Amino acid sequence: MKKISILGSTGSIGTQTLEVARNNGDIQVTALAAGRNIALLEKQIREFKPSLACVWDEEKAKELKTAVADLPVKVVSGMDGLIQAAADTEAEIVVTAVVGMIGIRPTIAAMEAGKDIALANKETLVTAGHIIMKLARDKGVRLLPVDSEHSAIFQCLNGEKEHGNRIHKILLTASGGPFRGWTREQLKNVSAADALKHPNWSMGHKITIDSSTMVNKGLEVMEAKWLFGVEMEQIQVVVQPQSIIHSMVEFEDGAVMAQLGTPDMKLPIQYALYYPERRYLPGERLDFSALTEIRFEKPDMETFRGLKLAYQAGKIGGTLPVVYNAANEKAVGKFLKGEIPYLTIIDMIEESMKAHRVIQEPSVEEILEAEKETYEFIESRW
Repeated sequence: MKKISILGSTGSIGTQTLEVARNNGDIQVTALAAGRNIALLEKQIREFKPSLACVWDEEKAKELKTAVADLPVKVVSGMDGLIQAAADTEAEIVVTAVVGMIGIRPTIAAMEAGKDIALANKETLVTAGHIIMKLARDKGVRLLPVDSEHSAIFQCLNGEKEHGNRIHKILLTASGGPFRGWTREQLKNVSAADALKHPNWSMGHKITIDSSTMVNKGLEVMEAKWLFGVEMEQIQVVVQPQSIIHSMVEFEDGAVMAQLGTPDMKLPIQYALYYPERRYLPGERLDFSALTEIRFEKPDMETFRGLKLAYQAGKIGGTLPVVYNAANEKAVGKFLKGEIPYLTIIDMIEESMKAHRVIQEPSVEEILEAEKETYEFIESRW
């Protein structure tokens, strides 16, 4: 049995990971962690029988403890509980599918405990990549990407680095989101309901908004820099509206390798859990006889300035990517609550970056302090 722990089990990636476990039948879930959705978490506990369950909200954790009192499961809460779920069970692989920078400490704890990471929490690498990559080398653990784009790059590189073949360029694909081709004028009155209608992917609310602003692609660019050991200038975003090519790698001789497939997150999840083995996965297949064309476009970095700002943050580095990420988290939260207009999301990111004094090679404490300062900056102005 392959033993896994899932941080963020009630979210989009978490529920699909459990679907992969259900389909395969040889995965033992040792721990589940969620935020507040204890109704779904209880169902998951009863089906997968983990030894540990964590709820971020302490009061909700008390409710869950009562609800599952008939089961041999330990219920914990908060950051300490999340760290326990990551590090203190028999899991071999920890699926980090929580949203936001709360993923940093449990990811570090899991790696220090010698566990491989199926990485779906991009904020961990964006904000603490210099710490995470060194720790992976020191502890000899694997970072197995779950994002569809990073999984595609990982698959294209399979065996290439071992032979000394170097990356010339990463071609990171983007769908363009629901507002591809729109002008800033058209974006002025966008509602949350509009922004949550992604044309290709089914994802959580925050990542869907991030996809619409292309901030998600900016975060993925910064993540790719750390995962694959390249410079920001070596990562080119290519809009591929059909989401058929999930990303590509160009090598020094000009050869380009691409990974294609239908837009189904279960593929990269299953690949990460069973790497290097490929297994049968139920679902749709590409029909090349029906596929008449694959289109490519350049991203509009003036209308979607969030992507442009990501390149700036990634090149300067230090705590600036922390500010980029934290400002976006706060801004998206305000937009979803109807407190700010759509275009103000990027304005908040830009103003926060301008106001910040960058610290290079920050510690975890300095990273979290930069996040806190960014939140305070935004609350004082909006």
